[in-house]
This record gives sequence, structure tokens and C-alpha cells, in this order.
Amino acid sequence: MQTLRDLSALRSAVDALKSDGKPLALVPTMGALHDGHMALVEEARRHGRHVAVSIFVNPKQFGPNEDLDAYPRREAKDAQMLQSAGVDILWAPTVEVMYPGGFATNVSVTGISDGLDGAARPGHFDGVATVVTKLFNQVRPDVAIFGEKDYQQLAVIRRFVADLDLPIEIVGLPTQRAEDGLALSSRNAYLTEEERKAALALPRALGEAKRQIEKGEPVEGALAKAIASLAAHGFDPIDYVTLCDAATLEPMAVLNRPARLLGAAKLGTTRLIDNIAVDPA
Repeated sequence: MQTLRDLSALRSAVDALKSDGKPLALVPTMGALHDGHMALVEEARRHGRHVAVSIFVNPKQFGPNEDLDAYPRREAKDAQMLQSAGVDILWAPTVEVMYPGGFATNVSVTGISDGLDGAARPGHFDGVATVVTKLFNQVRPDVAIFGEKDYQQLAVIRRFVADLDLPIEIVGLPTQRAEDGLALSSRNAYLTEEERKAALALPRALGEAKRQIEKGEPVEGALAKAIASLAAHGFDPIDYVTLCDAATLEPMAVLNRPARLLGAAKLGTTRLIDNIAVDPA
């Protein structure tokens, strides 16, 4: 595996890989890799003969009071995991390489990014869209793999890839979970032992709301019960628990088409997100 930090070296390495005409798959990450990330790498292997992984903690997607400085960084361990998984390229640019002096461009995706995390974290999805656009231009993958845990992020990326006619297939991988059902996340490392137990209330509340809604119970009531359950387990604040159109993320008051139930709330100092598909059939 080549670990690269220089853009010209990356381009030369990508050219060499793609010279055989076989597809290159990219897995963008912010590091602190866990089994969920490695599942993305495994999925990338199914879509590309060659696999690149990026590690970049993107300052543009963190708000002024968020955890940029505290976000876990462990590149040496991450590199060992990727080497063992047979990754061809680790692209690990510095902030100065990604955003050189005078950088003044912003990629903004309106509509689908406005609600949910877009409302709770102003500017977050501009930072995501900008850095992912740059990664796509730098690595030039044929396929890119993202997890469905960050469901709105995936929807935003699909939107700008379609709008900008980028020749990249976007593949979403279902949320990877621990045995007890908690969605795998690098931020889970922030949780204390007691918070880790309480965190299970999030997937359980979403699962119960899904069952109620699919049985025909009123959406508003099911969401209210989920919010009450989270509050009872110590989540505060609760940014949202809502049912949305699976494609557009528009809020839904009635289950009459494929939907996603999404939730985001803070437990102690840790903000957790999760989502689950809801089927009108």
C-alpha cells in the first residue's frame, strides 16, 4: 500500500493503477477506522479492482463549537488495518494540501441539505460537499462507497454527483452495527460505559417507531413516543426524530411511499445519529 500526501504523487499513482483499464473504488473517511469502515473497504473490493481510501479530518464540516480538535486521530493504526485489507492507496493529505492559501471555493447543495443535520449543523454539508468534490477530482475514482448511517450525507453526495454530471457510481452500504444494535461510529469512543448502555435507546426508539408506523399508527404519535423515550434515557438536546421521504428527505406525515426514520440527539458530550428504512408495504 502506498501512503501519499502529495497531490502530484497521488495522480501518478492513480494513473499507474488505472493503466490496466480496471475500475478504481474510493472509500472517503476521517480515520479512526472501525469495523464499519472496513465493511466499506470490503464493499469497495466488490466494485473495483483497485481500492483507495482517504483519511482527512475535514475542518470545513465542523462547526465552531464542535469536536474538530478532539476528533480521534490514529493514522498509524488505521494504515495497518488498510494494509491488511489489501488497500492500494492511502491518500492522507494535510489541511494545507487540501485547502492551500487563498482557497475560496464552496460547493453548496440546496434543498436536500436544508433540514435535519443541515439545520442542526449550519454549514456542515457545504463542508462535506466541498471536500468530497475535491477528493473525487484528486483520486478520480470510478466508484465511491459511503455508509448509510450518514444518510443525509449520502443523499447530498448523490445529488451533486448527478447535478454536476460526475462519472462516478455512488454506492451506499447499509449501516453497520455492533452486536447490541448500536450503529458503529468513531464518535462512540467518546461514550462512557454508562452512556454506551444508554445509547442503545436510540436504535431501539427508532425501531419501535418503525413498527408502530408500519402497523398504521399515526406518524406524529410514534415520533412523540420515540422522542420521549430518548429523553427518558438522558439524551439532551434531541435535534430531531422524523420520518422523511427516502429519496428527497422531505418530511412525511403519512407513510405512503418508501421512507426513512432519522434521529439525532446528544448523550453527554457525544452527538449520535441513526436511521432506519420504513416500508409502506
